Amino acid sequence: MDDREFFIDSDGVRLHARIDLPNPATAKMPVLVLIHGYTGHMEERHIRAAAETATREGFAVLRAELYGHGQSGGTFREHNIMIWVLETLTLIDYAADLDFCDGVWLAGHSQGGLTTILAAAMKRDVLRGVIPLAPATVIRDAARNGDLFGTPFDPDHIPPVLTMDDSRLLGGNYFRVAQTLPIEDALRAYKGPVLIVHADTDEAVPLACAQQAAQTYADCELVIIHNDTHCYDNHLDQMTTALAAFLRRTRG
Repeated sequence: MDDREFFIDSDGVRLHARIDLPNPATAKMPVLVLIHGYTGHMEERHIRAAAETATREGFAVLRAELYGHGQSGGTFREHNIMIWVLETLTLIDYAADLDFCDGVWLAGHSQGGLTTILAAAMKRDVLRGVIPLAPATVIRDAARNGDLFGTPFDPDHIPPVLTMDDSRLLGGNYFRVAQTLPIEDALRAYKGPVLIVHADTDEAVPLACAQQAAQTYADCELVIIHNDTHCYDNHLDQMTTALAAFLRRTRG
């Protein structure tokens, strides 16, 4: 793949980004915006595999690292999902303004999948396809119940900073934002085609999250991978096969 690596400004925060181009590149190409999950980055195996799949289908791919992750600005401690949503809107606008852009699709994994659900509702008139991969909608209910990422807390009296089970520090606003996310409204708002890919043995996000989202969306295909992990470590090819078929079908 031909790569161009750069930074995109999002309200004063520098987002580390890369554009992957198909070979051959054409004057007009569809663009897939692709984002990672919690603690992730754009060079993870499953993110790269999704990007490579899309370029083989003739898509340009805009990969980016969001606030507090990878080489982007901001600190992990101060990130939250609403910041990620706003940054994703910036990425969608950036993709749509590319001179070769022939339509925009959006994909994200885990927390990035949840971000994708929320951002897609806001850009429902722009996006031609949406791909939440193992979407972590469980984050909201876990934040409301006071036990998120293995860290217990009082959901009605959230401290300014919590220490996560991996010793990372995470600001209390992350949990306050998560508690109020309008997930069901977002699912109902986007009427275009959706692909969700989820493993039935996902250790991080229950399959029920994907099933409930798929049932709420107006036009959703749910692909369930058996005996796999949250990041498709065992059957990555099944995720990429489903993605390729969806991109091919929705591109028309």
